[in-house]
Amino acid sequence: MKIKYLNLIGLLLFFTGCNKDSGVLIPSLGPNAFIQQTHPLQQSSKILMEGVYRVTSGSDMFGDYMIVKWNRTNLSFANNNGKHFILDVGHLDSVIFVQGYWRNGYNDGTGLCSMYISKSEGGTAILTGNGVQQIIIRGAYGKDNGLPDQTLTMEYLRPFSDKVKNSNFYILGHRAGGRNSDRLPVSENSLAMVKYTEKLGTTGVEVDPRLSSDGVAFIYHDGDINTRLTQKGPLSGDISAYTWFQLSAFVRLIHGEKIPSLEELLTFVVDSTLLRFVYLDMKSAEAVPVIIPIQKRAIQRAKDKGRDVMIVMGIPSTEVLNALTAYPDYQNVPTLCELTVDDVRQVNSKVWAPRWTLGTQNDLVQQMHNEGRLAVCWTIDTPSWIQDYLDNGSFDGLLTNYPYVVAYYHYIQE
Repeated sequence: MKIKYLNLIGLLLFFTGCNKDSGVLIPSLGPNAFIQQTHPLQQSSKILMEGVYRVTSGSDMFGDYMIVKWNRTNLSFANNNGKHFILDVGHLDSVIFVQGYWRNGYNDGTGLCSMYISKSEGGTAILTGNGVQQIIIRGAYGKDNGLPDQTLTMEYLRPFSDKVKNSNFYILGHRAGGRNSDRLPVSENSLAMVKYTEKLGTTGVEVDPRLSSDGVAFIYHDGDINTRLTQKGPLSGDISAYTWFQLSAFVRLIHGEKIPSLEELLTFVVDSTLLRFVYLDMKSAEAVPVIIPIQKRAIQRAKDKGRDVMIVMGIPSTEVLNALTAYPDYQNVPTLCELTVDDVRQVNSKVWAPRWTLGTQNDLVQQMHNEGRLAVCWTIDTPSWIQDYLDNGSFDGLLTNYPYVVAYYHYIQE
């Protein structure tokens, strides 16, 4: 019977392809992939697949444990060293097929992955929902553009702990979910990145609002138009010196996307994602009075749609702080303050966000919690530090360039 499943996997891989993107191989399934002939899983079945798995074959590559978690569109595997999987899932009869690719976020490592859950090793129980069952996911992974030829086996160990299930922890993706330097297939601070980042385990994003010369708020990190962020085009220099029409018409991000306006991005988050947190990292004090009404409209839109999304204006400097305090009724503007806890209290920020290098600061975090505020930490990327802050800190979220590493250490908590 196992030979039959492996033959199906082989048939699938005959139709796979890959494409090169920003110097990193991004394996992808071809248009005739076998997985497209399978049936989607019901939400109740998806939940039964989630949990902590022990890696029984392939641990030399992927470590001893993997967390398995569904996002809005895909199944994700993540381990503790930056390797993560983005997977499509379907079933035929009582066999569940899992197909996609793995990637190492800290280097160029990548490859295809093809696995299955047989009916006797969890497939039937997952699809019927008949009680807790043993789950074994069997298959193989490859490297670069080669077919999967290395055995990978994972056995279900336990569900996520009550601590994890009952938490409201935020995994925040930097620059709308990922940087260009991490060579993802979409551009930082783009609508495409907002859509893609949920596959990496994020539950919220940080974005970088600026103002055009005619006063339109848009999302872009750097102060100038450059080839780090954009394709070569007719415009260069100070990005805020151009009108919104010029930026929209003549600038394309590194993967070809348009620069999004802030209004477009917030509407997309509310209407088309399950993200629960948006951190507006203000790039100029002059933008404060322009952005507050946009923020207010987005919050109302989320409320009207029954979406629980926290949208906060970041206060990274005294200049932005002063611009905010000059705004009428500023204490009722939802904000995130990166400055001192006294500044947090002055403007009545909903969130305090210290730099990670200052330590866990559990005493100050507890003060914020006692006052009904949240505390998130930025920007933390090293696995050992991520583990330490989750194990020994009490932050309500972490901002990171590697959300799949934060996801691993968060969901594996007992």
